[in-house]
Amino acid sequence: MHKLEGIKHVFFDLDHTLWDFDRNSELAFQAIFEKNRIDLPVSQFLEVYKPINFEYWKYYREARVTKEQLRYGRLKKSFDALSIQIDDFLINRLSVDYIDFLPRHNHLFDGTLELLEELEARYDLHIITNGFEEVQHLKLKNSKIDRYFKTVTSSEAVGVKKPDPKIFMHALKVADARVEESVMVGDTYEADILGAQNIGMQTIFFNYHNEKLNSGERVIDRIDAVKIYL
Repeated sequence: MHKLEGIKHVFFDLDHTLWDFDRNSELAFQAIFEKNRIDLPVSQFLEVYKPINFEYWKYYREARVTKEQLRYGRLKKSFDALSIQIDDFLINRLSVDYIDFLPRHNHLFDGTLELLEELEARYDLHIITNGFEEVQHLKLKNSKIDRYFKTVTSSEAVGVKKPDPKIFMHALKVADARVEESVMVGDTYEADILGAQNIGMQTIFFNYHNEKLNSGERVIDRIDAVKIYL
């Protein structure tokens, strides 16, 4: 296992990479179901919702749905799949409540704080995220990891989403980083890994979703295992 040489800048994705999205999302849904008196086990809802949400984020990356269509559509399709009749007013209220409650829960993956503390002493650290800008900054602040990052680049601010090369080039420019001195760490193979590789960046794939891959990739199954390569 060869260490990466000449790296000065480490770019991280946020959701499902440092920030434990699934755990925090479940807590947010528990809170908004209780608030809106929805009598449905959250575990049953999430079983249907997770693949639908994953699908909608792919559509969002491909500019096939808007931010508003993603927020509404993933909930509407999930409740429809469960044969639960909920009117549009309540779905829209749930979508707003979810964005409000989500950054109130800020569990990080095991080893994240220790990793950032160690890497900060040797590298400049950055975020590149497709998540909604206002929510991502709250997640970073509320989980008390914002101080580790020199720059935060969001797709909403740039106007394109990973894997579009423009967001990576913009992030490098803002960070004053050269591509050969930079590595991207993320959990979404298409967006984070292929997107970064397409502009010549080195990559480390956090295989959170247990995808089947061709050999040759730098792959980790825990975020703190990034240290194997750095």
